[in-house]
Amino acid sequence: MKSRFVLGAVTAMLACVQSAYAADPTEPQFRALYKELVETNTTLSSGSCTLAAERIAARMKAAGYPESDLHIFTAPEHPKEGGLVAVLPGRDPKAKAILLLAHIDVVEAKREDWTRDPFTLIEEDGKFYARGVVDDKAQAAIWADSLIRFKQEGYKPRHTLKMALTCGEETAGAFNGAEWLTKNRRELIDAAYALNEGAGGELNAAGKRVSMTVQAGEKVAQNYRLEVVNRGGHSSRPVKDNAIYHLAGALSKVQGYEFPIQLTDGSKGYLNAMAKIQLDAGHKEIADAMKAVVKDPQNAMAVATVSNADASWAAMLHTTCVATMLDGGHATNALPQRARANVNCRIFPGVSQETVRQALVKAIDDPAVKVETLEIRGENSAPPVLTRAIMEPVEKLTAKMWPGVPVMPILQSGATDGQFLNAAGIPTYGISGIFLTPDLGNIHGLNEYIGVQSLMEGRVFLHELVKVYAEQI
Repeated sequence: MKSRFVLGAVTAMLACVQSAYAADPTEPQFRALYKELVETNTTLSSGSCTLAAERIAARMKAAGYPESDLHIFTAPEHPKEGGLVAVLPGRDPKAKAILLLAHIDVVEAKREDWTRDPFTLIEEDGKFYARGVVDDKAQAAIWADSLIRFKQEGYKPRHTLKMALTCGEETAGAFNGAEWLTKNRRELIDAAYALNEGAGGELNAAGKRVSMTVQAGEKVAQNYRLEVVNRGGHSSRPVKDNAIYHLAGALSKVQGYEFPIQLTDGSKGYLNAMAKIQLDAGHKEIADAMKAVVKDPQNAMAVATVSNADASWAAMLHTTCVATMLDGGHATNALPQRARANVNCRIFPGVSQETVRQALVKAIDDPAVKVETLEIRGENSAPPVLTRAIMEPVEKLTAKMWPGVPVMPILQSGATDGQFLNAAGIPTYGISGIFLTPDLGNIHGLNEYIGVQSLMEGRVFLHELVKVYAEQI
């Protein structure tokens, strides 16, 4: 896809970025929205995404959005797992919409395990603490805040802007709002492309900005069940045919199996850009290995060097599978009649779930071990094409806000709701503008946090970036 830019408008917008950040009178209303969203419990066990969506919709209505542009949606059998689609109509009926996607559900959090109440937003030592302050209520709050500000400013974009805040991204086997929209209300979210979570700024251990990434493609999560059954017996008469031993042997083979190395344009771009960063940091061996992998993915020595240097780099290079849960036996004084394990795989784009299952069967090479594919939550589609129309605005705005920080594409080793949109024909890119520490703010873990400055700068970045995209021809 080719695109030309409204250069005058882009230049003017970029020129305003730093001054807008320095003194922003709208920050208090963003903080209030963010606090309300974070403090609305949206866990599957005891929360309500529907309530969170209704609260955001109420703020948008107060800002001037008519009810006809605010769509609360729920599935009848999942009343608490609803979401919101909001629309800011564009001025050019021929320009396809741009979709802003974020999920508002969060991972479970037990108060007794946390230092602070996970559902009370705490600002302390320059950080916000609570469940969801990063994943993904930061971006959800920024999208809602931007649409509210656009309405308050009287801004009418060339492209219609749509926002989808959905539930179910963090839970396997539960209702997923993004998937539901693609299958039931596609017209609500139809767009030229979508902006989503999945990438952002990287800080090193010293707090220095290292890079800004743009996600172009992601792996798909898939669970498989390994199961062994036999007749069992009395534990005083052990035999070689033991279900737990069979399963343990199978898991050892899974542990030792390496899936083939594969590269996408996103991962090639990342490795080339990261090689320069590593070289500048004095890590020539790693830099050379990264360039060698791009040149020849079958270079085993180079692959080993890159993989051993960083687990995230290793995961980017191929499908990975890892045992995550065990269940075996029925009594302490009996030989096990059944043993099971869950193996969680992160599958490379374009590779089918059945291909991975067959690879596991072949690696285990034991007919006593059954390998079953569990729920499939979406197609594994090829990554979207990362065009200059997407990358150039990110590069220009990053250079304006954080001079010298390189922008690079990335293949996301995790999984997001982008898998459903990509499969439905809506190219989806991960862009956040939020810089995170090497531990990623401990998302999914205890005491999740985000730097206040990182969040506020990300808010400025995304607000201005969406304006640039919204004016593209």
